[in-house]
Parts: sequence; structure tokens; C-alpha cells
Amino acid sequence: MDSNKITAAVVTVSDKGAIGQRVDESGPAAGELLKEIDCQVLHYEIVPDERHIIKQRLIELSEKVDLIITSGGTGLAPRDVTPEATLDIIDREIPGIGEYMRAEGMRFTKRSMLSRGVAGVRGKTLIINLPGSPKAVKENLRVVLDVIAHAVEKIKGSTVDCARDDNHS
Repeated sequence: MDSNKITAAVVTVSDKGAIGQRVDESGPAAGELLKEIDCQVLHYEIVPDERHIIKQRLIELSEKVDLIITSGGTGLAPRDVTPEATLDIIDREIPGIGEYMRAEGMRFTKRSMLSRGVAGVRGKTLIINLPGSPKAVKENLRVVLDVIAHAVEKIKGSTVDCARDDNHS
């Protein structure tokens, strides 16, 4: 493995997916998009919408990878607890990521404002919550894809200045 390559885990949060009653298309969609930034997905799994299980997996995976993408559990249903589990275990929140995904999502559907996904840092790992549908995963991840590498560099301790590059937004 290239030591400069970002390593990632993708965790789909779905009760039905965890017991095999639904084929997960969201996790694989996230994994495909991550290839665009030369990210190596080392781990993929489906877990049920259980706060303690989500927390445990995020903690364990944060010791192994640079980036964790979750898919699902960000809505308003009573069992949607991914943001709470994430907030329980992160050291620092990155509100701009969730804000930007919701704002950009409004171009596609006003329901985007109902997504509660968060992003943050645990140790040296970036964690980003995405909605559960494959379409929403693609739309949301695409808008933050170009900042992931820079965020991971900074989290790992890069001292390179964050000056704006006028060639990129």
C-alpha cells in the first residue's frame, strides 16, 4: 500500500441491511467515489441502527484508517442515530462539511434540510456521515470529495499553510 494514499472504511448503518433483508448499494457507491481521490477502502461493513454498535465500530475503525464514511441513519426516524453516535466519539466537530452537503443537496431536493449528518475528527481520523440512499450518497460525497485529502493532511499534522488556491473552490 502507498503510504501517501488515504485509507478508508465505509460503514453502512441499516437495520434491514445488517440482517440481509436489503442489498446495500450506498456503501459501494461511496467506495466507488472514493477511488476518484485515490483512496483505498480497507474495510466495509453494515451495522444495525444501534447507537452503541455504531460508536464501538467508529472507535475501533478510527484506530486503523484515515477516513470513515458512514451511510444511513441521518434522518428523522426514531432509529436514525448515526449523528448522535458520531458526536459521542469525536474530539472535534467540523460543522462546515455537513452544512455544505445540506446546502448543495437543496439543489436536488428540499428534503436535504432534514438530513442531520455530521462530520468530525477522532484522533487522526476524519469521520463523515452521509444519508442512506445511493443517490444522496453520491450527491453529498461528491460536494466534499475535493477537500477530504486536505482535511486528512491537516488532521495528521501537516503544517503546510491552508492558503486559498485560486484554481480550486
